[in-house]
Amino acid sequence: MRGMASEATIPVPAASEAEPRAALQHRSWRSLSGLSSGPIKLARAVAARLEQFLGAAGFERAPWLAVGFAGGIGGWFELGSRGQWQALIGSCLLGAIAAFWLFSRDGSFPWLRQALGWFLLAVAAGCLIVWAKSSLVGTQAIARPYAATITGRVLDRQEQPAEQRVRLVLAIREPGSARAIRVRVNVPLEHDSAGALEGAVVRLRARLMPPAPPMLPGGYNFARVAWFDGVAATGSALGPPEIISPGATGGSIRHVQRWIAAHIHQRIAGSAGGIAAAFASGDRGGIADADEQAMRDSGLTHLLSVSGLHVSAVIAGGYLITISLLALWPWLTLRVRLPVVAAGVAALTGIGYTLLTGAEVPTVRSCTGALLVLLAVALGREPLSLRMLAIAAVLVMLLWPEAVAGPSFQMSFASVLAIISLHGSEPVRHFLAHREEGWLMRPARGAAMLLATGLVIELALMPIAFYHFHRAGVYGALANVVAIPLTTFVSMPLIALALFLDLAGLGAPVWWLAGKSLELLLGIAHWTAARPGAVNHLPAMGEGRFLLFVAGALWLALWRGRVRLFGLIPATGAALSLIALHPPDLLISGDGRHVGIVGATDGSLLVLREARDPAKSSYAIDNLTEGAGMDGKTLALADWPGASCSTDWCTLVLNRKGRDWHMLIARGANPVPERALAAACDVSDVVIAARWLPQSCRPRWLKADRNMLDKTGGLTIDLASKQVVTVAEGEGEHGWWHPVVRAPFRARNTPSSVPPVAQPRLQGDTR
Repeated sequence: MRGMASEATIPVPAASEAEPRAALQHRSWRSLSGLSSGPIKLARAVAARLEQFLGAAGFERAPWLAVGFAGGIGGWFELGSRGQWQALIGSCLLGAIAAFWLFSRDGSFPWLRQALGWFLLAVAAGCLIVWAKSSLVGTQAIARPYAATITGRVLDRQEQPAEQRVRLVLAIREPGSARAIRVRVNVPLEHDSAGALEGAVVRLRARLMPPAPPMLPGGYNFARVAWFDGVAATGSALGPPEIISPGATGGSIRHVQRWIAAHIHQRIAGSAGGIAAAFASGDRGGIADADEQAMRDSGLTHLLSVSGLHVSAVIAGGYLITISLLALWPWLTLRVRLPVVAAGVAALTGIGYTLLTGAEVPTVRSCTGALLVLLAVALGREPLSLRMLAIAAVLVMLLWPEAVAGPSFQMSFASVLAIISLHGSEPVRHFLAHREEGWLMRPARGAAMLLATGLVIELALMPIAFYHFHRAGVYGALANVVAIPLTTFVSMPLIALALFLDLAGLGAPVWWLAGKSLELLLGIAHWTAARPGAVNHLPAMGEGRFLLFVAGALWLALWRGRVRLFGLIPATGAALSLIALHPPDLLISGDGRHVGIVGATDGSLLVLREARDPAKSSYAIDNLTEGAGMDGKTLALADWPGASCSTDWCTLVLNRKGRDWHMLIARGANPVPERALAAACDVSDVVIAARWLPQSCRPRWLKADRNMLDKTGGLTIDLASKQVVTVAEGEGEHGWWHPVVRAPFRARNTPSSVPPVAQPRLQGDTR
């Protein structure tokens, strides 16, 4: 104690410039603790090693602050309750205060102070931002589906000729209450009215329903998207809308967009015209489903969404044209910094293009990044850097924090991050450096670098595609080597030139060339998607594996030198874990009407109900096959010889790891004698029904009836491990999730159907 007291009263001299960093760190820790015990020595040694590591590895604060901000937003989505959100924010604030206090004494440990203190503050800020926006803009969905006559003002109109419909967003008063809500209604083309433009007041009869939650765990969460968009209901019109007050017929950007899209469709037919309209106005409604699926499977779907590639091409074109024209005036060249003027013109061009194409979140995000690049060019700074990317990401997350949870944000920034990291590495810089060589070598090296960049981007995007869509193309890098130059240097310039020449009525030949280039693009997409093994399918990988991929990718991208190679450890571990990933045995929709059974047949998914029109895509069947990690082949349960089905019930036996699981699945809603139902339940392990089942129905393990599914949402079940995953457990207390409220089933006047009790043993089970 005497030593401690004497040491505390002796003033500590300031460190000189020549004092070694290790001595400064040692003195700071002794002044903090006054102890030299084993734990303090160990902590001091660990802190010194971390400080040395951060200094040597090229720690940059801005990119990691963006990562922390995104992590706080992601933490809010993953954590399920208000108390957990408060705990995250509070612990980050306390940790930041402790880091600043601990590592700021005498200026020691500056790297640790930044790495811990500011990073934790960024995490807390991200969680607060998304929580605040959810509270401010989130709109509670209607309680249950109903049909009603509604009157409202048209806020937005989207033509979707490929879907044979028009989509209207209306501001209405919720029937039965005074609450003002926004609803999205699909109107068939035969019922469409030309007067239903933005600003019009219309009356129509429509069937409305709450925005759909994920059908299965890990599925697309439209309810979350609608919550942040302020949409309380979606539905379809049951008749033509009546125009009470017409809307404006011109003058707004939306009308210019609509005119451009209609003009392009008149010049180029089919999906090629739809792609041209998407490039020029952001309208993707004219692209056929088959063509859009081919673009997705070939890794070219990013070309259909106006984002980084398109905005960059427009801004680069504006910059080059401006600086080339201004350079023809020697007097101006000697007196004005042409790069600054050209950057200003290009910025205005990019902003105009963003507004013209609808100012969607991906477009605004890309425009923000491009404007920062122009600012760097004007200031003579490095245009493509991690710091610029971090600033763009933070600006986007401040305005749209919910975008962090979506694939568009993740794919956009992952691809740009991959490009910057690859081209910033020393081997690539050396490979691309200018040198004396033959005239063919430099284009060859450029082509090789384009292919390498495509491969790196494909690897970066593949985990994101698997996580969100359960499928990913493997030939996208090769297809993009041709498709990106074709789009950037041929199709988009031709479309712009054709629109300009149409002012004088001279654009027909250019429109023909533009159409042929887009047909070539579609041909590349279909040819690539048709190659054997072009598309891989995986069941839901879960958040754990996805976060391992993200952690590995960020470590690889944000550090310098060989230390970045440690990022391969979590990424490789996540990739190897996919080998052991297997689909669940049962997939059950939240309403209980759709059931998928995996492993009963070779290459096909057993489904309780097939699509009404096999030629068209079915939302339910697509979700079941994606959740099972299969390619879309299905077989109706009633047509499978291993099942015994009546009008309203099916029974079957699945063998999993040597155990027989007896299934009882409801097909209809006709009344059933309770004693017969109870007898069938007694000999069943799992009962699945879209109806309420009485208490007397007691299966040996699980009863997934309407009473349970209304609380849990969709289910996936692994029989061997008895693992049940629900939609509800991934939603928590977020505002867009609430138990389903539905009207009771109406029993049809048909003879009752007794569930078959005899359950044949399944033969030839492939699992």
